[in-house]
Amino acid sequence: MTEKLWYKVARNFVKAGKLPVPITDTVIEILKTLLTEEQAKFLIQFKKLSYNSEEIKSLTDLDDNALDKMLNDLMYAGALTGIPSRSTGIMVYRVAPFLPGLLEFTLMRGETGEKDKRLAHLHKKFFDDLVEGTQKNYDQIMVEYGKVPGIARVIPVEEEIEPRQEIVLPMEEISKILDNYDTIGVATCYCRHRKDLINEPCKKTDDRKNCFSFGRTAEFLISQGFQERISREEALEILKKCEDDGLVHKAFHTNLDPAREIDGLCNCCQCCCGTFEGHYAGAFPLMDLTSYLASVSEDDCVGCGTCVENCNADAIELKDTIAVINEDRCIGCGICAHLCPESAIKLNRTEMRRVFIPPPKIENL
Repeated sequence: MTEKLWYKVARNFVKAGKLPVPITDTVIEILKTLLTEEQAKFLIQFKKLSYNSEEIKSLTDLDDNALDKMLNDLMYAGALTGIPSRSTGIMVYRVAPFLPGLLEFTLMRGETGEKDKRLAHLHKKFFDDLVEGTQKNYDQIMVEYGKVPGIARVIPVEEEIEPRQEIVLPMEEISKILDNYDTIGVATCYCRHRKDLINEPCKKTDDRKNCFSFGRTAEFLISQGFQERISREEALEILKKCEDDGLVHKAFHTNLDPAREIDGLCNCCQCCCGTFEGHYAGAFPLMDLTSYLASVSEDDCVGCGTCVENCNADAIELKDTIAVINEDRCIGCGICAHLCPESAIKLNRTEMRRVFIPPPKIENL
């Protein structure tokens, strides 16, 4: 029964998300590191996406005190989220998706104990397993990923957007996104902390506290010690440093639906962050939503290569000493325009588009 139990609880975490995550021995080991068997037995009773307190009481014979402790412990572990309903204010509990979700929560506090180091190595094994699984079943898995909406929505560097208000939407500007929320939380970047714990530090930035959430999600994460509360001005200062370091703003929406509120805002690089690192390793496609596309002025470009070096999507190359944009790969982040010393690159607005770039095929894996 024990192995069946852990498989069932793993399936609950995977079903809570949108990505086709295989349930491997490594996934089971991660859950065993985070949860007790009693907690696992409690979680397999969750048969639907969300429950309120009264509904949860009907699932268990725990008394009120024991149930409160169970829920609080699971929220602290990142296995459950507890966020009030926007319409009723009643607390709604949900099993966290495995990815993105639980995996990130495990290291967002920035702790460095033996458990954290074990988790970091298990996470590396998890991504290695994904690479192997994708490469062995490449065509079939690309079909499955093709059904997934964009994982994240790219938010461009605001100062690189043409100031024509009739075509710039509020959710495309960092400053206006921040204006929409009373609560802003910031955490240690899970991705960079994971890499630090396995002695592979980030090559782009020395900063670590640059993962954001907003509103009700932020209140939850702050209450559980995953994040700390900061002001709008502090957030803007961190985000400006991210842009200067060449990091891409990526917004993650509730249920991966860009029409819904933003759960988190990451600042991503090629060497650490899951969406990029996993892609280049051969695990999964780049799947981003964007409304912008970079273009180069041949008259102004001097071929210095700054944009090539800093493009996290590998969407730029030099041809005859002129930067050329691969429009199929460009995610419209604006980092190339922001860092270009000659101001030879600009962002042009497009319709919302999904950039889908399959991972490389790896021979002799």
